[in-house]
Amino acid sequence: MYIYDDYDHAIVRARVAQFRDQTRRNLAGTLSDDDFRPLRLQNGLYIQRHGPMLRIAVPYGVLSAVQLRKLADIARRYDRGFGHFTTRHNLQLNWVQLPQVPDILEELAAVEMHAIQTSGNCIRNVTTDHFAGVAADEIADPRPWAEILRQWSTVHPEFAFLPRKFKVAISGATEDRAAIQVHDLGLQILKNAAGEIGFTVYAGGGLGRTPLIGQKLVDFLPWQHLLTYSEALVRVFNRYGRRDNAYKARIKILVKSIGGAEFARQVDEEWQHLKDGPLTLTEAEVARVAARFSAPAYATRASDDLCHLANLKDDRAFARWVERNVHGHKVPGYAAVTLSLKKPGAAPGDASSEQMEAAAELSERFSFGELRVSHEQNLILPDVAQADLYTVWQRAKAAGLASPTVGLLADLIACPGGDFCALANAKSLPIAAAIQERFEDLDYLHDIGELELNISGCMNSCGHHHLGAIGILGVDKHGEEWYQITLGGRQGNQAVIGEVIGRSFAATDVPDVIEKLIDVYLAQRHADERFADTVDRLGLEPFRDAVYNTAATEERRYA
Repeated sequence: MYIYDDYDHAIVRARVAQFRDQTRRNLAGTLSDDDFRPLRLQNGLYIQRHGPMLRIAVPYGVLSAVQLRKLADIARRYDRGFGHFTTRHNLQLNWVQLPQVPDILEELAAVEMHAIQTSGNCIRNVTTDHFAGVAADEIADPRPWAEILRQWSTVHPEFAFLPRKFKVAISGATEDRAAIQVHDLGLQILKNAAGEIGFTVYAGGGLGRTPLIGQKLVDFLPWQHLLTYSEALVRVFNRYGRRDNAYKARIKILVKSIGGAEFARQVDEEWQHLKDGPLTLTEAEVARVAARFSAPAYATRASDDLCHLANLKDDRAFARWVERNVHGHKVPGYAAVTLSLKKPGAAPGDASSEQMEAAAELSERFSFGELRVSHEQNLILPDVAQADLYTVWQRAKAAGLASPTVGLLADLIACPGGDFCALANAKSLPIAAAIQERFEDLDYLHDIGELELNISGCMNSCGHHHLGAIGILGVDKHGEEWYQITLGGRQGNQAVIGEVIGRSFAATDVPDVIEKLIDVYLAQRHADERFADTVDRLGLEPFRDAVYNTAATEERRYA
């Protein structure tokens, strides 16, 4: 867990005071809404469908129990008793009142939290693997490097008004769980033959209106040059990114237009002015940042095979939970536990104040007071002793945090959609609820196996529908809400953008369509073949035939 130093405290408090004065002037009419807009956005404040929405940063996904309790308290006193965890390590409050936002930010600062640069045309919250520091396949802990990037990018004077937003993700494990290839800047930690740390650098990835996989720019960037190269890359984007068209202003459009090789050449040319300069990292600087992270006091424990552990208890429900929600750990005798925020009847990623407090208490009692926010919109207890798993399961179940569905269809990702977001073309949450209701049978979910289903309410792709084995996108057709389906998307080391299967569907048809797609998969899959693998092998035609060559579906579509 990163502990603020005096500079961190000073800059966050100064930002709160600055925003309090900006808000006061806006409410008094001396700072226009147009002038206030970029200022509030860089402090995480949107104007959404029902009013202001505040996006709070959870840098690289790490939360303390104290911080989560504060979020629960703020949600209860300033909002409607719940918050929404997003795919990029943020918590969103959808019902705050503008005059109270400076007070909320001041309370967040007291527990070392903020909303700085969670929106706006700037470098956004840096994200990483939710198992960072504990993953068994970890090459190196990415959190100190993410923190170095956070310190470099926070209120960076040159990059406060970029052509468009700029998102950074970093992975430190052999398996990418941070979706680095669909970020503006993606970094993969690796070691060379000499055992030295470096980074593979990707740029120009992104989802939204033009989904693209990032281009590899550098195979091995020595760690000393992390900031100098990043600065050069963002400078090229700042100089040449389009500012005449918001839809074409992202770095991915620049990289696509000139090609990855030419973009890499331009970055390298700019880098020559920065390489070995003041931003070059030293062992002392990296050690300074790393020393600000508190380490758990692990006990020496006997380790058990998790599958065997599940069978030690004569409880099938516990065994299922261990199978889906308990994950390996690099320290013997410990495990990471997913607290599911996908309870049927609740919006995916939503957590009530009571659930946040229950998760904080579980963390304090069983995980050294630390939690993580996952890309899949769940909470993680990163350091649970295996001997405590049964107790943790019982208590998580009582709090509605133990759905044994991690990685299954019911563990779907969804943005808030048209119920909250002014940019959305269609609602996401009712579609998610209808799918969860259709697939509520746990035996059936386990028979289907691992399957990522992602839902976005508009082309901005906050639900990452492009990366879902099944993706659902809300579209507007003549003032009505319809839904486009994509198949075959993947995240991870071999990221793939899903393909659209054809015409969109009415909301009432979506659960039937998903069931037909899954029926094809179950009938055609090979042993141990996941949904996306079956799509790769068969192509889209069998799936298209199943959903379009149905008279009832056609009748509803053209009624």
